[in-house]
Amino acid sequence: MSEKLKLYGFNNLTKALSFNIYDVCYAKTPREQKDYISYIDDQYNSKRLTKILTTLTEMIGAKVLNIARQDYDPQGASVTILIAEGSMLPAGETQLAHLDKSHVTVHTYPEYHPETFLATFRVDIDVATCGEITPLSTLDYLIGSFDSDIITMDYRVRGFTRDVNGKKLFLDHRITSIQDYISDDILRRYDAVDINVYDANLFHTKMMVKEIDLQNYLFKTDVYELPPRTRLEIMDNLRREMIEIFSGRNVFD
Repeated sequence: MSEKLKLYGFNNLTKALSFNIYDVCYAKTPREQKDYISYIDDQYNSKRLTKILTTLTEMIGAKVLNIARQDYDPQGASVTILIAEGSMLPAGETQLAHLDKSHVTVHTYPEYHPETFLATFRVDIDVATCGEITPLSTLDYLIGSFDSDIITMDYRVRGFTRDVNGKKLFLDHRITSIQDYISDDILRRYDAVDINVYDANLFHTKMMVKEIDLQNYLFKTDVYELPPRTRLEIMDNLRREMIEIFSGRNVFD
């Protein structure tokens, strides 16, 4: 954008959402592991990630100012979008609130375990906004945009603004849990845990899928090609991997 941007009626609160998803898959050979990574890299390249983030930007009522995207070798992609909050001026005026703190970023990290033949695709999304915009309304869309086995989310509101009487406001919307912004249909599919620090306006939620349909986790393999004992072993490895990611520690070492 070449025109000069002006601030108007600015809300000083900064709202930051960090959203991390993990998709776990079983590939029975090293070759299939590499094929899975290539498949994921193609499915979630920077072009598709840009589309997801621009839709998110539209959903929160912001305006895209600049897009930077990059695919990496051997794998992974990143997208960063600078956004601005819509103007609070009457219709007909064409000014925007513009701060470089308002941005959306996404990074992907495909990787695999050399012994269990499990491949993990991690996506990190960060949304930082200033003013009236809050990114929480996009959570259903983000969860639905990826195959989300484990999800961790952090939301924090920083700073303060003032009302018309000069009173400081450290939070401009009601929130007790991130889960309040996720649909019941989605929540029913996950075990969810909250860790919130209300005095610091800091909210944390982590979620792990409840049911595992083994066929959905096999890459280029039909579940009926595997003997029962192998199926049980794969299921055990999948669940162990998910529990450790969900817990944030090596539980089974």
